[in-house]
Amino acid sequence: MRKMPEDFSRFGKHFQESMVQLMLEDRNYCDQITEVLDINFFELSYLQTFVSKILGYREKYKVHPSYKTMITILRTELESENEALQRQVKEYFARIHGSEVEDSEYIIGVSLDFCRKQKLKGALMETVELMQSSSFDEISKIINNALSLGLGNEAGYEYLTDFEERYTLKARNPQSTGWEHIDDITGGGLGIGELGVVVAPTGAGKSMVLTALGAEAVKAGKTIVHYTMELSDKVIGRRYDSCITNVPLSDLNSFKEQVYDEISQLDGSLIIKEYPTKSASTQTLRNHLEKLKKRGVEVGMIIVDYADLLKPVSMTREKRHDLENIYEELRGMAQMFQCPLWTASQTNRSGLNAEVVTMESISEAFNKCFVADFICSVSRTAQDKVNNTGRMFVAKNRNGVDGIVYPIVADWSTVSMQVLAESTETMQEMEERSLSEHKADLYSRYKNKNKEN
Repeated sequence: MRKMPEDFSRFGKHFQESMVQLMLEDRNYCDQITEVLDINFFELSYLQTFVSKILGYREKYKVHPSYKTMITILRTELESENEALQRQVKEYFARIHGSEVEDSEYIIGVSLDFCRKQKLKGALMETVELMQSSSFDEISKIINNALSLGLGNEAGYEYLTDFEERYTLKARNPQSTGWEHIDDITGGGLGIGELGVVVAPTGAGKSMVLTALGAEAVKAGKTIVHYTMELSDKVIGRRYDSCITNVPLSDLNSFKEQVYDEISQLDGSLIIKEYPTKSASTQTLRNHLEKLKKRGVEVGMIIVDYADLLKPVSMTREKRHDLENIYEELRGMAQMFQCPLWTASQTNRSGLNAEVVTMESISEAFNKCFVADFICSVSRTAQDKVNNTGRMFVAKNRNGVDGIVYPIVADWSTVSMQVLAESTETMQEMEERSLSEHKADLYSRYKNKNKEN
């Protein structure tokens, strides 16, 4: 039987280069692999040199180096090496700077597994002599120490070691909601890895609001993946047609060519995936997103219409616990795919005819509120539906103020909604004021806003 080499040569050059890049970019991985790594495992001398510079800096300053720091290190600490090696190290650094490692999870898993096995093999060899003296306690200690090396770093964020990390600017890259006043209080909209929830009673327009949010992102050039568990994908597609072109839903067939001409000019794209109610779980959605990723689709926003209709990955005895888990998994999905995720939640009976829907009206699981980054409610009484009016209440906002009520004008015939300036009325004043006055004021403000635009 052919003996496998005890280094990384079996994995190839690309694997080794990607591994070293991950050591520089991922401090937690570097912590793990350093415990079990022998630099001689790398068959390429320029990678050995590069890793030695990373580890040397960490040992001396107790801080993980940044890309900027590595530039200085390579400019000042390679003089003792021959010119060919210096050139190889610098060329390698230039190649990885600004590039992204593919299959990082595989590289991390395989490299750690290889190094830990080599460490354990060395420990077993060391215990051979101890067996003759029957020093079982010492044998056990050596084996256990070897097994504990290279495990996940449970220490968390280390204040000194991770000094550079907290001074590296990380962009939220927020996606606009299309509503100026909401963008103002959220820092531009929902950001990468953030979860937004639209809360509304039955018939208030949750799906319409989600479509309006998706259409705004499509117009901004993003790729949107819209999951529907209640309506057909064709119905959702027609709603996007109407929202983007402002052609009423009832007139789409008459203006089909014009609609196509307009949407064909969009920079963004839309993927609508339909699942029967309660047939798909968050794992189903995650698998679908992984397939899209492998096809080269870069997802810019995820919309789940809506989360309450998802099937739990694992059932518990209480529905509220299942719902809490679903929302937690959705936020994890947003973080995993590095994009905003919008979904909706239904209110309980108390929200059906409420002037303003608060978090107390959220159906089944109040703890759904805890994991979300932004929660807004849409309330429309019977008279509001006749008048195309309503209210949006910002119940939670991690990136700004909340507790604000905004008047809205909602025209679902074209799947459009305008959020007007913050209401200065108290709840009691709003209830005492006549509906006709309220309607006249809203339309007056709406028309003035359109004239300004």
